[in-house]
Amino acid sequence: MDYRKLNPLSHIKRLDWYIIKKFIGTYIYAIALIISISIVFDFNEHMSKFVTNHAPWRAIVFDYYANFVPYFANLFSPLFVFIAVIFFTSKLAGNSEIIAMLASGTSFKRLMRPYMFSAALIAVVNFYLGAYIIPHGNVTRQNFEALYKNKKKITTAQNVQLQVAPGVIAYIQSYDNNSKRGYGFSLDKFEKKKLVSHMTASVIQYDTIADERYHWTAQNYKIRSLKGLREHIETGSSIDTLITMEPTDLVFSKGQQETFTLPDLRRYISKQTERGSQNVVQYEVEYHKRIATSFASFILTIIGASLSSRKRKGGMGLYLGIGLALSFTYILLQTVSATFAINAGTPPVLAAWIPNILYAFIAYFCYRQAPN
Repeated sequence: MDYRKLNPLSHIKRLDWYIIKKFIGTYIYAIALIISISIVFDFNEHMSKFVTNHAPWRAIVFDYYANFVPYFANLFSPLFVFIAVIFFTSKLAGNSEIIAMLASGTSFKRLMRPYMFSAALIAVVNFYLGAYIIPHGNVTRQNFEALYKNKKKITTAQNVQLQVAPGVIAYIQSYDNNSKRGYGFSLDKFEKKKLVSHMTASVIQYDTIADERYHWTAQNYKIRSLKGLREHIETGSSIDTLITMEPTDLVFSKGQQETFTLPDLRRYISKQTERGSQNVVQYEVEYHKRIATSFASFILTIIGASLSSRKRKGGMGLYLGIGLALSFTYILLQTVSATFAINAGTPPVLAAWIPNILYAFIAYFCYRQAPN
C-alpha cells in the first residue's frame, strides 16, 4: 500500500499550487490594503478624542489598533475572499490562462479544486481566530474604547433578579462592576414552591482572586431557615459563600458577546437558558454566526470564480463591481437577519444561516452558468 496517497498534499499538482498561491497572496494583499485605509480613516476620525482623553501612544497602537486589525479583518473576511477571487481570476482570464487550462482538458469542476482548498484553509484559520483568539483581544479593545474613545461603558446595574440554581432566586438592589460589589442582596431557596431559606445581606462582594468560581463574601448577613412551623435565624458580620452567579451575569454591555470565546458562549447560553433569562438571543446569534460565517468562504469563492472565469471585453471592472455588490449585500443581510432575531423573534440559528442558504442558491446558479 502506498501511504503517500493518504497525504492530501500529494494530490495537489503544479496547477493547484499556482492557483493557491495566487488566491492566498491576493487575499492577504486585499486585507493589507483595505485595513490600512480603514486605519487611516479611523485614526483621522477619532484623533481628537484620543488627544482630548490623553490616550497614550502605546495604548493606541498595542491595545486598540493591534486588536482593531484582526477583528475587522476576520469580520469582513468574506468580502476579502470575494475581492481576491474576482481580482486574480479575472486577471487569469484576461491573460487567456483560464482558456488554456480548459482547452488542455481540465474541467471547470477540476479547476475549482485549488479554489476550494484555499477557501477551506481561510475558513479554518478564520474560525479558529474568531472562536478562540480574537475575543481576548476584543476585551482589551473595548476597554480602550470605554476609557479613551466612547466613555459609555456600562458598569452598574439596578434591581437585578435571576435564578442562580433550580428553586434558588437571587436579588441585588444595586451592583457596581468596577468594585465587583452589590448592595441590598437577598437569596431565597424554594422546595416544592415553599420558601425554606431566606438570606439577606447589606453588601455582597465577589472574590476575584479565589481559586474557585462563584465565590462571594456577604457582609451584615441574616439567614432565616424555615422548617414547618419552626424558624432558625443566623446572623453575622461576614460569611463566605458559593453562589452560582458571576459579574458577567449582572452587567450587560454593548458588544459583550464579542468578548466570549466559543466555549464561553456555549456555557453562558446554557446557563442563562436554564435560568429562564430572555437576554440570550444576541449571544445565540453570535454563536451561530461564527460557525456560519466560516462557510461563507466556500460560497463566495464559487460565486467569484464562476463570475470572473470568462474572458470578456472591458476587463474585470463590471464583474468586480458585481462581486463587491454581492459581498456587501451578504454582509448587509447578515446584519438585518441578526437584527430580526434580536428584535422580532426570528430563531437565532435561522438568522445566522439565512445569508448562507440564500447565497448557496446564487452560487449554484453561477456555477451552472460557468464555462465547461
